[in-house]
Amino acid sequence: MTSIALLREEFRAPRGKFTPSYYRYLGLRDHLHTPQPILRAYGIEALFSRSGAHIHRQDLIVGCTRGASYAGPAEAVEHAKRFVASLGRREFWTNDSHFAPDYEYILTRGLPGLFADIEASRARHAADPRRLEMLTGMQIALGGFRRLISNYAAAAEGLIGLEDYDEERLSFISANCRALLNAAPATFAEGLQLVWLCHTAFMLEERGAMALGRMDQYLYPLYAADIAAGRLDDKRAVELLSNTFTKIPSSDVVNICIGGMDRDKKCRINGLSRCILRAVRACMSPGPNLSLRYTPDLPEDFFRECLESIGTGLGYPALMNDEINIAALSRMGYAEEDVYNYCMVGCIENFLPGQQPPWSDGRFDAPRFIDYVLNEGISAYNRSMGITRRPCEEIASMEEFMNLLCAELSQGAAEYCATFNAKCGGISQEALPEPFLSCFCKECIERGQDINNGGTKYPSAHGAVLMGVATMADSLAAIEKVVFGDRIATLPELRDALAANFEGYDALYAALLAAPKYGNNDDFADKYAVWFLDFLASEFDRYRTPDGGRFYVAMAANVQNIYAGQRIGATPDGRKVGEPLSDAASPTYGRDVRGATATLLSVSKPDYTKAACGTVINQKYSPSLFRGENLSKLSALVRTYFARGGQEIQMNATSRETLIDAMEHPEKYPTLVVRVSGFSEYYVRLAKEVQLDILSRTQHE
Repeated sequence: MTSIALLREEFRAPRGKFTPSYYRYLGLRDHLHTPQPILRAYGIEALFSRSGAHIHRQDLIVGCTRGASYAGPAEAVEHAKRFVASLGRREFWTNDSHFAPDYEYILTRGLPGLFADIEASRARHAADPRRLEMLTGMQIALGGFRRLISNYAAAAEGLIGLEDYDEERLSFISANCRALLNAAPATFAEGLQLVWLCHTAFMLEERGAMALGRMDQYLYPLYAADIAAGRLDDKRAVELLSNTFTKIPSSDVVNICIGGMDRDKKCRINGLSRCILRAVRACMSPGPNLSLRYTPDLPEDFFRECLESIGTGLGYPALMNDEINIAALSRMGYAEEDVYNYCMVGCIENFLPGQQPPWSDGRFDAPRFIDYVLNEGISAYNRSMGITRRPCEEIASMEEFMNLLCAELSQGAAEYCATFNAKCGGISQEALPEPFLSCFCKECIERGQDINNGGTKYPSAHGAVLMGVATMADSLAAIEKVVFGDRIATLPELRDALAANFEGYDALYAALLAAPKYGNNDDFADKYAVWFLDFLASEFDRYRTPDGGRFYVAMAANVQNIYAGQRIGATPDGRKVGEPLSDAASPTYGRDVRGATATLLSVSKPDYTKAACGTVINQKYSPSLFRGENLSKLSALVRTYFARGGQEIQMNATSRETLIDAMEHPEKYPTLVVRVSGFSEYYVRLAKEVQLDILSRTQHE
């Protein structure tokens, strides 16, 4: 077995129950009289310093949560859980996770530099008790992190001489950790070790989807210096990176971003970019979530290597159009020097590392609003209400129908934003400080303020994830064609057919299915996808988050299109009750019948500079397209798609036959990885409805 396989086997071995609340409680119980930033910092300090430091036999870069288990009385753990929960904590919608730290700042300053910066800020804010409390909390939490690093060094030293542990590996680990206690990283290995221990600390805090960001940029100076000095070669760099990435659990979506342009519009691909790509491919596991910031001058040999990696079935990297994303973020008002340093958090969400609070988003189920227009504002299927009070018998034209639909969507956007703001703005920011996370924003230290309470350069952003663009486009095209164009049916007849789930309406159902469909380069349907993004982006542009940030829109889904479909009745495109909505920004599967070129021509028509969060286009191509001369054709196809304004594309390259066999015989495919939506996963671990959704994707030959 390779060292990666051995490490993966050891990493996935049964372990003790992860009990972070117990360790937090040990720090909290003796400091209950202190202000919130200091109290919570003591909980973090205890978590980091007391939860143990486990080292795997194949480790080169250390850090995991395996040591954070408690074998004492269960009653103690339960008491700790109850007490810690009683103090409250943030969740996804209140800015807990999905964050990209300013690792460039962390690597440049190192631990001693961070402590010095905090002390300098204390001197500036000596007359402000609130800021001093926050800075004290940062010091305490960072002190716990320093102890965590020291514990790993000591653990490595304590294992030297024991059977099955390699002394050279242990000495390497100890030396890197000891060096980090005293200075900023001086080598690539030290820099990678510091980054991974920061990430380990976030995992100990139980934060999810914490991005590693632009590793090929912030680690490049250390990599280049080591290469020049002969201390490192690419083979060793790939070994260190894959040793790190193997420890990312498949349940966590950890985004790594490579590539991208600088302010001179030049591609920033470098030797470390190639090493990261090869390390991810060597791991051949769902994590990390690798994203490529594509630029027009991306070297062709590197692009082909990316496509070959995707063609293994891994699905990585996802391909992001830098020109579109930079324009989208610029439209949100961010400074030019900042938008060029964006990365992604979670699946595809655009983010400015270390300059805004953690990300949040939510689902906007657009197709349900058609139901309100047809049923005088009442959806009997999902028992919800809109604002239309006009019988559909009185709607005489497509223009009138669209006006009513726009009013419904406008009200829906207003209610969505009001609901989010009530949830997020209803919590006390002072009662839920984040003293450790705030250390990863330079401005938080400079201002002496919390990451969620005015510390960051920019306010929070929230993403409204627009569900079902193709379901909407196909439905509206069908209404225009069948009802107002060919007059095959009236709106009341369509309403009744939908209520009956098309039973007894075979002719109408056939006509609706025969109407033009999004994804075939037909403007009759495609124009509604263009309208969909234009209109909803303008609606969400009207609102602000509680701290003054923007509402982004996205056309993505994760797998929520499946579950949204279970809550929405039949739709005019021919979709029946309970069936999934169309996935993300993709055409409805099986309806894009004119080939890959026509599909990408359609999906490049919307103006994605209005989707500042990001977009997901899922495509499935025959494995043969990723080999030989076909690879050049695939490269040209994607480059043309991006040149026409496409924002994102990700691909599966596993044949339909393999997927069917994996569903029938999962024991034969324990390591089969597929691209799901904004992430990859082992196919046999997915819920059956998700497996079927992937299986139903149109496979282009």
